[in-house]
Amino acid sequence: MHEKFMARAIEIAAESIDTPGTLPYGAVVVKDGEIIGEGLNRADGTFDPTSHGEVEAIRDACGKLSVTNLGGADMYTSGEPCSMCVATMYQAGIKRLFYAGAASDSAAFFGRLSEHDPKWARSMSNQELREQVGLPLDQRAMPAEQIMVEDMVEVFNAFIDRHT
Repeated sequence: MHEKFMARAIEIAAESIDTPGTLPYGAVVVKDGEIIGEGLNRADGTFDPTSHGEVEAIRDACGKLSVTNLGGADMYTSGEPCSMCVATMYQAGIKRLFYAGAASDSAAFFGRLSEHDPKWARSMSNQELREQVGLPLDQRAMPAEQIMVEDMVEVFNAFIDRHT
């Protein structure tokens, strides 16, 4: 059964070969033995860096079911997910991950692609992304500064007052 769902994820990834603005990363979300969401990386075509196959599959599944928690669903994806996709899976309640290509395969893919056209070069590898995301806020390469805390706490409190 796992091969059936992984084959579909790879089939979706293969759509990118002839679909402008897409990359070969496809994914499916499966729950109770049924595909409930599908996604293809459309980041370059939509100018949306969050449009990875896994995120798109989660968006599709959540939209179809009108939920934000996929409670125990599985993810099948053509490539080892980046940190953003893994975080999205946790947020959505994905229980298990199955993947085909490793992060090293993706790095080699982008390396070969960017040799032909520098537009394909990535600002950060998946490994660098994992390292940065895992660091405490004050140790990351991207500076962060907290401001207007009290104003935001007021919004949180107003929301609670309205919705409880």
